[in-house]
Amino acid sequence: MLKLKTHLLILIIFLVNNLYSQNYKPVPENIKARNWFQDARFGLFVHWGVYSILGDGEWVMNNQNISIDEYEKLPAFFNPIDFDPKEWVSMVKQAGMKYITITSRHHDGFSMFDTKMSDYNIVKSTPYGKDIIKALADECRKEGIKLFFYYSLLDWNRDDYFPRGRTGKGIKGRGEGKWEEYISFMKGQLKELLTQYGDIGGIWFDGHWDQKEWDGKKFGKVKVDWHYDEIYKMIHEIQPQALIGNNHHIGVIDGEDFQMFEKDLPGNNTTGWGTPADQIGSVPLEVCETINGSWGFNLQDRKHKSEKELIHYLIKAAGYGSNLLLNVGPMPNGKIQPKHKTSLKTMGNWLKENGATIYGTRKGPIPPNDDFVSTQKGKTVFVHLLNPEIEVIHTEAVPVKIKGIYEVKTNTKLPFRNDNFGLAIDVSALAKDEIDTVIKIELR
Repeated sequence: MLKLKTHLLILIIFLVNNLYSQNYKPVPENIKARNWFQDARFGLFVHWGVYSILGDGEWVMNNQNISIDEYEKLPAFFNPIDFDPKEWVSMVKQAGMKYITITSRHHDGFSMFDTKMSDYNIVKSTPYGKDIIKALADECRKEGIKLFFYYSLLDWNRDDYFPRGRTGKGIKGRGEGKWEEYISFMKGQLKELLTQYGDIGGIWFDGHWDQKEWDGKKFGKVKVDWHYDEIYKMIHEIQPQALIGNNHHIGVIDGEDFQMFEKDLPGNNTTGWGTPADQIGSVPLEVCETINGSWGFNLQDRKHKSEKELIHYLIKAAGYGSNLLLNVGPMPNGKIQPKHKTSLKTMGNWLKENGATIYGTRKGPIPPNDDFVSTQKGKTVFVHLLNPEIEVIHTEAVPVKIKGIYEVKTNTKLPFRNDNFGLAIDVSALAKDEIDTVIKIELR
């Protein structure tokens, strides 16, 4: 009898969870935006705020335990007179990127847009006195680039972000307040972002994990109610096409339109906080990664990724069925570092030749690895050979009928077999590219 009750309880929990997961029904505008997002494949992430003045990344307030009184002096020095939205958007288009995701507010609590919910913002608290988000939104709209807003759920500045989370505990001057007032504040700011800047691509949430219990090895339950049901509903009602993503490192929560992975390809876990493979949803995917080692401007960051590494990451992301959101941290004057611009231009040049194998594709039938990955568009599968030392591409048999296999640049027909012993493509006679040799498989 006890066993029967247990089984019934499990069944009830499953049914409840299943019903909850199906509660959000995306409207046609949202479905269209999701399809566009999957086709786009490449976007620019921008981490920019008053922290750039200190040149030590966007977590400097937490990492150096800077008190609230001390940190609040920074806006008086923030005057990015060299910020040029035309230059930024032109750079994005040259790089072959289709959208920008920019930090509207980061964990330090400073807002980079004109908000009436707090005076702690770029318009009211800096000598610059202008809304950079408005300028960027206008330019993006003019040039056909979609704009997404990163929005921090956690806040090291506000008293009403209470109970406090796991981070910012060494920051002096943090008071106590009411959680419901903080939720109201966030709703107010999000409404501003959704009504002041025209149609947007979506909202990119971060910081959920700050309120999760941590035992030193793994995350536990969330200590607060984030009111996602209310917040997500508001976003979808005001801008139905706007896509919602949340960097919470868990499976898709009801109401979310895409799933992101931080510094890890979907299903991988090199960071220790990667999302398990069994929690990858059926929504569009996005991987975010830094062009160097930091998100925000870091004067001493010497970990700039090579152009080969960056192109390989873009290819691998597509091979996992994911977008790549590649981050830059602008300098305090509003300029993008020259080295970053050079790398982005190189990626754009590569995409001019090979974009058809990335844009508009989906995950291919050949599982990705460090040597080769596949993407697919209709009845064409593109195999990206990343290791020039490979003589034979060998993998499990592909359960499709193959018309022929060719090297893309020269249209050279390649010998192959696809049987019980697997799929084997002979590439020994090819003069291979050091970065990527593209092979296409034509299906019947």
